[in-house]
Amino acid sequence: MARLLYRLGMGAHRRRLVVVLVWLIVLAGSALGAATLAGETSNQFSIPGQESTTALEKIEQEFGSGGGATARVVVHAPEGQTLTAPPNAARIGDLVTQLNSLPGVASATNPLDPNAPAVNPGQDTAYSTVTYDVSPGELTDEQRDALTAAVADARTGGLTVEVGGDISQQAPEIGGTSEIIGVVVALLVLALTYGTLITAGMNLLTAAIGVGIGVLGITIVTGFVELNSTTPILATMLGLAVGIDYALFIINRYRQELRRGSDVGTAIGTAVGTAGSAVVTAGITVVIALAGLAVAGIPFLTQMGIAAAATIVVAVLIAITLVPAVLSYLGHRVLPRRQREAAAKQAEPSERGFYRGWVGGVTRGRVVSLLVSVLALGAVAIPVASMQTTLVPTPAEGTTQARAEQLLADGFGEGFNGPLIVLFEGDNASQAATQVSGAIAALDDVALVAPATPNADNTAALLNVIPKSGPTTQETQQLVTDLRAQLSDVDGVTTYVTGSTAVSVDVSRTVDEALPVYLVVVVGLALVLLVLVFRSLLVPLIGVLGFLLTIGASLGATVAVFQWGWLADAVNLDSTGPLISLTPIVVIGILFGLAMDYQVFLVSRMHEAYHHGRSPREAIATGFRQAAPVVVAAALIMFSVFAGFVPAGDATIKSIAFALAMGILVDAFVVRMVIVPAALALLGDRAWWLPGWLRWLPVLDVEGSALTAEKAGDERDEKALAGNR
Repeated sequence: MARLLYRLGMGAHRRRLVVVLVWLIVLAGSALGAATLAGETSNQFSIPGQESTTALEKIEQEFGSGGGATARVVVHAPEGQTLTAPPNAARIGDLVTQLNSLPGVASATNPLDPNAPAVNPGQDTAYSTVTYDVSPGELTDEQRDALTAAVADARTGGLTVEVGGDISQQAPEIGGTSEIIGVVVALLVLALTYGTLITAGMNLLTAAIGVGIGVLGITIVTGFVELNSTTPILATMLGLAVGIDYALFIINRYRQELRRGSDVGTAIGTAVGTAGSAVVTAGITVVIALAGLAVAGIPFLTQMGIAAAATIVVAVLIAITLVPAVLSYLGHRVLPRRQREAAAKQAEPSERGFYRGWVGGVTRGRVVSLLVSVLALGAVAIPVASMQTTLVPTPAEGTTQARAEQLLADGFGEGFNGPLIVLFEGDNASQAATQVSGAIAALDDVALVAPATPNADNTAALLNVIPKSGPTTQETQQLVTDLRAQLSDVDGVTTYVTGSTAVSVDVSRTVDEALPVYLVVVVGLALVLLVLVFRSLLVPLIGVLGFLLTIGASLGATVAVFQWGWLADAVNLDSTGPLISLTPIVVIGILFGLAMDYQVFLVSRMHEAYHHGRSPREAIATGFRQAAPVVVAAALIMFSVFAGFVPAGDATIKSIAFALAMGILVDAFVVRMVIVPAALALLGDRAWWLPGWLRWLPVLDVEGSALTAEKAGDERDEKALAGNR
């Protein structure tokens, strides 16, 4: 692999204009395609084939409802008044009339209709259900603004009017202030690492081109496939962080080669052949982790994983082709002026005193370092034991949706915001629904069972069950299980339990069942890859065990902040509650890939030193001093990019971004900088042991040991070309 990538790097150097033009054409073509072919994204999470999703599809077929976006306009009377008395009753009538005239509205119910009342027993709270003729993802800003204006007009008469539902759930946007701050921090870290702003800007620019191509490609796909609105955000986060880091590793190796006196072409080829090999290996690991999300068998999760994996592939290709082509144009300008002068004299770079002292302290006190690190991360991971997940989002405090849900909870009960729907299918559907309604009402946590609603030909019926508890509580989730058990033996009909809470329960259960399989497949494939890279069993095992500590600490900190509310103000958290169901598996998949990145970049330099005859302790120290500075810079960049999505992120992205940011800090600065060198020092030569029966495995040569002859020939060619010029 090193030889192949060396030749690729030399080719990018010699054909730099062609390489740059090709990538610019791809970027322009992606932008054109996105502008003409883009479709809408969805905010819905469901799994085809699960009971709750199947029931929703059948309800749409049997009752002709569902599919369109809905809003719930909640009205509350002034203190001491009722909504059914004048003049409030007339004001509600005017509001319903105005709602029915809004653009895109198919119907708006009258809460005071005696045939279908939607007013609480105290007659001071009511709601109108507004149904649109388009799906939630197709709602326009004009339609949202029209509803907001109508609600504002209704408040002028003294009524309290709030709105919730699909209309208030907008797709998250990319490019807010906090995200920009994260990118600026990344640029500052790059500038400090390189000592030259032009190199930092070039690094960020090439990463941005890769992210642009990846996200624009995803945008094109939305014209043909319905993707979740979270998909492009995750791809942006990962693509930007990984794109910056992968270019950083190649640029850093290129600068090292220049300082050793290599000419520009040879330095580029060597950088791509060595650091590029590590980039490709790390990229493959990340792609395995992301594409492996398909193992869960959850379509929207598969889409997220494949979209993010495709963005990673683009980032790798950019790093090993566009980055060397741009480096060829910059030449020695990637170095600060004083380092250019030292490179002309072929001066060796000075050792980094801090990193030399750090790794020396860790390896000398290896037992203490291991124990303290493992115990500290174990303590941070304790909250994972109480982690709860849900798909029901908690609206931000102070928003109209939060106020609408609170009014409904006060007027109708906590469970009104998460009703369960029971569908009966069969010739005796309506009769069966009526017969079992009493038994359902007797279940724990049931507040109300509404009368059965049959369809037109009486072959299906619906029962609305209102829980006593809120939609995200354990009691309501248990009620879903109890309902299904109660209905399993009803003769003559087929029953389904659905509703937002039931969908959440089904998705969470599917994700929980898929997680062990996912871990076995992904970790197994990554272990095989790392065994090939390091030709060792224990080094990959240490890397994976360290990752388990990383994921425990990452999710533990996330539970403490987002579920328990610790330091909630520090992350601008509006409300606490269960984590989004996707958080654990998505965070595990992404962090595993990134953790193995650091393992490859750090330990490959140690392996290179050991392969060249250094003792185990010397190899650890040498590899650490060479790789740790760039790994630290890479971790700080990733942290700043992920953290940039936390303060203003939506509920789904905020928790995932926080978990990733914490995971990066823990993995880079505790696991890879302390636990890995301490464990390798403790093992000594045994760390690099490979059983005889595995020595037939192919040698990937990530360190570029086979490049010596190739480089000598290319150096002669470069000098000959220079002489001809």
